[in-house]
Amino acid sequence: MFPTLLERGFQVEFHSHARAILGVDFPNAMAELDAVIGALSIPITEIVGSGGGEAKITQRLRRSLADHGWGKAHFTIEKRVNGKRRESISHEVDHVRDVPGVGVIALEIEWNNKDPFFDRDLENFKRLHAEGVISVGVIVTRGRSLQDDMVPMVRRFARSRALASDADVLALGLRPTTRQQEDVARRMAGGAPSFAEAWAASFCQDKYGAATTHWRKLEDRVHRGVGNPCPLLLIGIPAEVVTFDIPLSDMPKAPVQEPAEAELPFF
Repeated sequence: MFPTLLERGFQVEFHSHARAILGVDFPNAMAELDAVIGALSIPITEIVGSGGGEAKITQRLRRSLADHGWGKAHFTIEKRVNGKRRESISHEVDHVRDVPGVGVIALEIEWNNKDPFFDRDLENFKRLHAEGVISVGVIVTRGRSLQDDMVPMVRRFARSRALASDADVLALGLRPTTRQQEDVARRMAGGAPSFAEAWAASFCQDKYGAATTHWRKLEDRVHRGVGNPCPLLLIGIPAEVVTFDIPLSDMPKAPVQEPAEAELPFF
């Protein structure tokens, strides 16, 4: 199962008999995931690029999944007593694969949200599984190697663009706030060997810090039993899918209309 993902270095982890369920009942759906997710390629410019809205990597992955029948779904579960509705709970899942006569797989992509989104996803999967709505829950997020290598990769980008000042950062279309610029200045004063080093460390801490969605945060929750006993498939995107051959002219630009300084995105 998942030959492409494993060959490319993706982390793949099964919980609560998910491997047996997916391998026996959903082989075609697993082949779709292997093809779609296994084709991921992320230009470093998208990792560094402008913020605001959904990341391009997530948008591409969503479109590819939708093309293979993994569409968004809303579930409403009602409790009735003597015909009267006493309770109603709604759940939304971004990607669902319904295999008629077999079951339903629910999938969420958490590329770079605040880490409590994992709690939401896992608890939703748990409730939907308990009600017999889904067979397995799937979460796709940044893998361990991608999180660990984020600073070196962004540093490599900064060096390749010869970033030496805030003006160089602004020239790329990025819009750091005053606070973020001051953080880079503090790192420089504290002994950072270059502006590129200081900026890369500050940028990654601000955008891809420990409190965002990545493998370790997901793993911590699953090992504590969050979402149990719903069968789970966890997929971690590796550093190997990041590419560095995109020209500067393709660098994502920040929106022309800027918000107030306190709300300006760093990325």
